[in-house]
Amino acid sequence: MRTTYEPEMTMREALARYFAVNQFGDDGGYNDAWVDFKLGPVPFPFPNTPARIRALRYHDLHHILTDYDTDTRGEFEISAWELGAGCRDFTAAWVLNLGGLAAGLFVAPARVFRAFVRGRRTSSLYGLDYERLLASSVADARREAGTDRPRAAATARDVGLFALTALIGIVVGLIFFAMVVPLLPFGLVMTALRRRALQRLGSTNGTGGTRAASASAAPPRA
Repeated sequence: MRTTYEPEMTMREALARYFAVNQFGDDGGYNDAWVDFKLGPVPFPFPNTPARIRALRYHDLHHILTDYDTDTRGEFEISAWELGAGCRDFTAAWVLNLGGLAAGLFVAPARVFRAFVRGRRTSSLYGLDYERLLASSVADARREAGTDRPRAAATARDVGLFALTALIGIVVGLIFFAMVVPLLPFGLVMTALRRRALQRLGSTNGTGGTRAASASAAPPRA
């Protein structure tokens, strides 16, 4: 879900708002044992590994800097942006973003291409001092990453690099898909159990199925 962040806010304050608006919990879900990768309504659960958590902390800050939404198209856009800007030694970010860009080609190719080109003109925060970033203002963080600058037109080199990245992304996406498909039955069972638990909690609190409905409507996240 898209929201706005005042330039004078600290990144720590902006991150708290980001978590609240997107219903990610006070800790952003960093301490969850499992996470759901969703293809439409179908959840594919996979372990919330230390490598993913390490990347996700910066990924969430990037949403604040770039204003890309946390819906499906927004996640495809930020995947392309991060690839263009570079993910340094964050392997999980490279893998997840390559799959996200490949999927975005079939949903919003123009938006994904523009995000990739924008990333090529800016810098990601991967590998920078995290606590320093949280203490900085939104304006200063955007200035450091270059996301406050006007967007430039694409060049022939951008087109070539995007085509190469897309090809690699399709290969990675197919491998990743083959790995998570066997987890589908487990994901469906876990989703059913989760909804039942939320319904019981809603009944206890006198809210019926409201909690379950809102939880199932939570936006996807890479």
